[in-house]
Amino acid sequence: MTSPTSAGGRQPIVLGVDAVTTGRMTDAWAADEADRRGLPLRLVHAVPTPAHELHAYGEGRYHKALRERGDEALDRAASAARERHPALTVTTAVAEDVPALVLCRESAHAALVVLGSRGLSRAEEVLSTYSVTVPVGAQAHCPVVVVREPEHITQDPPYVVVGVDGSPSSVAALDFAFDAAARRSAALRALWVWQSQLISRLDEATAVRTLQRLLHETTAGRHHLHPDVSLTHEVIRGHPVEELAKASEHALAVVVGRRGDGGFTGMRLGSVPHGLLHRAHCPVVIVPTPPQGRH
Repeated sequence: MTSPTSAGGRQPIVLGVDAVTTGRMTDAWAADEADRRGLPLRLVHAVPTPAHELHAYGEGRYHKALRERGDEALDRAASAARERHPALTVTTAVAEDVPALVLCRESAHAALVVLGSRGLSRAEEVLSTYSVTVPVGAQAHCPVVVVREPEHITQDPPYVVVGVDGSPSSVAALDFAFDAAARRSAALRALWVWQSQLISRLDEATAVRTLQRLLHETTAGRHHLHPDVSLTHEVIRGHPVEELAKASEHALAVVVGRRGDGGFTGMRLGSVPHGLLHRAHCPVVIVPTPPQGRH
């Protein structure tokens, strides 16, 4: 198993390769992003530890078959990535453990973790051994991209959507979104979604003015780092998941923080990413709050 940072010490883009469901769209997104950032691409497949209830003979045959399927999936993904970007550094690895645990460990040495979507129900995401997007999105050390639908590149100009609520997690998401937009020569739509029933002490006009001011203040300190990115500010009344899902319909990506502080805006980003995994119409990026001292 190769080192996660063996390619010149650079943190790679890690792609979780599923022998059953990982598709060309997810593989292509990860390869394109690695090429765009000038980073190596690391393809990782997890083989669950054999079930204890299997007899030794059956366990050995089953485990061998799982590894063979994993190797074949890695070979296909690596070939596709090299064909798409011949100069890209691509490495592969097989690890034995629950897939979510493997990818969370990988995230500690990664610039980004990229996942496909199995389309599991909310109950299956909690109960299934093969659930990956929710546990990795919740626990990874780096941003996680779930490629459930393609980027929408036909818009003019193309744009990235970011959800903001002033929390440290959403500010980290804003940093990622500015960088993503700049790398793609895209515009950035910064959305602050609020729910009126949670602002009982303020009239609507005052609430909107307050949130507009906060949104401009939050983005101002970062826009100067990417002055070429066209930025729009939008304060929208409604449910955060619904409004961000609508905004994602023609977007390159929708970026949200892992969790927010809720407060009077009601934008609880712990639930928003989970909702967007089912509702978004483009890749979803989940950004963790950076450790203290690094933000």
